[in-house]
Amino acid sequence: MSSGAPSTDGEQSLRGSNLRLGYHGVPVVHEAAITLRAGSVTALVGPNGSGKSTLLRALARLHPITAGVVHLAGGTAAAGLPAREFARRVTLLAQSRPVPNGVTVRDVVGYGRHPYRGRWRADDPQGPAVIARAMDVTGVAAMADRPVDELSGGELQRVWLATCLAQDTPVLLLDEPTTFLDLRYQVEILDLVRDLADDHDVAVGVVLHDLNQAAAVADEVVLLHDGRVRAAGSPAEVFTEQALTETYGIRIEVSTDPVNGLVNTRPMGRHATRIPV
Repeated sequence: MSSGAPSTDGEQSLRGSNLRLGYHGVPVVHEAAITLRAGSVTALVGPNGSGKSTLLRALARLHPITAGVVHLAGGTAAAGLPAREFARRVTLLAQSRPVPNGVTVRDVVGYGRHPYRGRWRADDPQGPAVIARAMDVTGVAAMADRPVDELSGGELQRVWLATCLAQDTPVLLLDEPTTFLDLRYQVEILDLVRDLADDHDVAVGVVLHDLNQAAAVADEVVLLHDGRVRAAGSPAEVFTEQALTETYGIRIEVSTDPVNGLVNTRPMGRHATRIPV
């Protein structure tokens, strides 16, 4: 089990140190540390209630920090930046967002340009090209003129991701981005996450429930349990049978794919060894 050494040498884009977070005075995250690096994907995993989403929201300045500090590249304290400047550096795809009625996909994706716009859209000359590219890479360009309240859950999820991409920040935080997506789009979204890190040097922090997806897409994983970071490091370092079994409360077998070298996890329920008839 790793003590938390990062698995990549990319430039530090965001770091949370000794973070304590809570709700109504009740602590839910304790002395957590996390580092997101340019060109790297960091996956936050753990059972429900372990503090993954709360920690991600704190990194995005959407949850108050009881103690600790978040720094951006160059050692800049996130708390000291004006809202517009912070929004040019960090964006978050939350689990749920209100769906506007009668607003087209193109206009919703355009919301991502808010940090760059003044009163008039002409203040953002790069906006149209960035919006078009964001819609293209997320596969929503063909529905650009459709109202978002007519979309399926999976289509809407891709539109929200396009909105985040249109914000064009060096740090991208994603809270369960594959929710509501069928298998094809789960794979395509995770491929896109990998592309953003590899080809555009984005620092990505993503909450995932599927351990095998995390092992496939992430350079580093952070395993949380009861609001504490139990382990951080590469998937091979963190995803041990002992750590996962103790964290999730169910026996989880771990193996390595002999072809691609990726870690595979298998929860062992009562029927895990059933022989098909």
